[in-house]
Amino acid sequence: MEEFELIAKTFQGLEEVLAQELMDLGANNIQIGRRMVSFTGDKALMYKANFCLRTAVRILKPIFHFKASDADEVYNVIKAIEWEQYLDCNSTFSVDAVVYSDIFRHSKFVAYRVKDAIADYFNEKSGRRPSVRLNNPDLVFHIHIAHDECTLAFDSSGESLHRRGYRVETGAAPINEVLAAGMILLTGWRGECDFIDPMCGSGTLPIEAALIAKNIAPGVFRQGFAFEKWKDFDAELFRSIYEDDSMELEFNHKIYGYDVDGRMVACARRNVKSAMMGDVVEIECRDIKDFEEPSQRAIMVVNPPYGERLVLDNLLQVYKSLGERMKHAFQGNEAWVISSSYDCFDQIGLKASARIPLFNGDLNCEFRKYELFQGKYKGFRDEGNKLAKDFAPLKRKSRLTGLDGEERKPRNRQPIEDGAPDVDASMRRRRELEAYFKTRTAKKYVDANENGVAEKREGSNVGTREKKYGQDRGNRPQRVDRAPREDFKRNDTKDGKWRGSYKRGKEEGSKSFLKGGKRSFTKREDKGDK
Repeated sequence: MEEFELIAKTFQGLEEVLAQELMDLGANNIQIGRRMVSFTGDKALMYKANFCLRTAVRILKPIFHFKASDADEVYNVIKAIEWEQYLDCNSTFSVDAVVYSDIFRHSKFVAYRVKDAIADYFNEKSGRRPSVRLNNPDLVFHIHIAHDECTLAFDSSGESLHRRGYRVETGAAPINEVLAAGMILLTGWRGECDFIDPMCGSGTLPIEAALIAKNIAPGVFRQGFAFEKWKDFDAELFRSIYEDDSMELEFNHKIYGYDVDGRMVACARRNVKSAMMGDVVEIECRDIKDFEEPSQRAIMVVNPPYGERLVLDNLLQVYKSLGERMKHAFQGNEAWVISSSYDCFDQIGLKASARIPLFNGDLNCEFRKYELFQGKYKGFRDEGNKLAKDFAPLKRKSRLTGLDGEERKPRNRQPIEDGAPDVDASMRRRRELEAYFKTRTAKKYVDANENGVAEKREGSNVGTREKKYGQDRGNRPQRVDRAPREDFKRNDTKDGKWRGSYKRGKEEGSKSFLKGGKRSFTKREDKGDK
């Protein structure tokens, strides 16, 4: 079959996971961008990408690339396309637009102009035109504009691929299925041991874990895809992909989901039944405080409440209880926690060995790994265990906020464009290492100054006084004559106490005062003033 260009859209932070999935499917020319991965493949691969990918939101098929300086130029280019090969007057369509440009200010206006171009093309040809339909149209067009670069593509997925089809009920703040699957794949777990989610909510993480462990395609529950309405749809080819279960695996372990809310437990059980995973997934009503040590090796992945849409009076206590149970009842295993608040992470009370920036909706989050070991850390490392930071590239920290909304390390960022090329891996690694060692060096200076470290590091004079006079400050030579001079007067005092260190004026008979935040000296005129 003929190969053509395809684009898989995803969430920021899951691009590399999606690229690995595409590699496993046999895609060619894989290129990672921002929130997308481009690749090439034939019609069968496009069908498989929609049916099998766990971390893709939708699959686009670009049909035309062009440049435009205004909306009228977009209209003229779109109208010049021979649209009979794609749709007819009896078809329905819709247009979706994404714009990152100073030239095009409004994405809706661009979508309207594309719609007008298609409608006017058919009106001039036959006097009739296809209808625009927002819900379940025959064709969905996607136009992406970055500055003056325009790409018109077909949406082969239709409804977002995160809508698997097994959910019959959700809670107040359900996690996205694509994000849940991406989190599990980021841990490296593929069904080698038990899986535990102590705050499962409506059961998304346990169900996605079961699909991964059994290697069942997530598209098996969907009602349909957009490409099934295309003129060149090959029904026999798609049926062979749909009915092929040769890659499914046996899973000999268990997946456990717990939640303190009985209504969420009932909801999760209904979703598990709908997904037909009741043989491997067990849902129980249990508080995190009652979490017991598993009998076999297990991995924990948990999406606790963030305090954003859920009102929880004792939010920090939940994270504190989670950290306490992880430390005392999950030794010898590893746990992964996602959250958007550093206040919540601080309550866990454990040091993370890996931090991966992710987005849960519009919330800037971190996905942190905790390796729980028995005994001391040194013994854990002496046994040959390696933490993620020993072999994985250093990850930048996200701009997490506290519960008051304040950022810990605010910094200005430029908006990130969909499809923008990613930074070269070698340069990114170099910058991360430079930032890491710069931070570590600065911290050593701070520790030396605050704690009075006696050892002197090359290139600095830290600890010189301690080496010369010892740790006892009384051994240092002291100034005997400390009587104040009569011709000097301080006027930067408050309540009879000095506000800071006092430095004498260089000229005799002057006084010091604060001006504009700096200390200066002027000639004193009234010497009778004490």
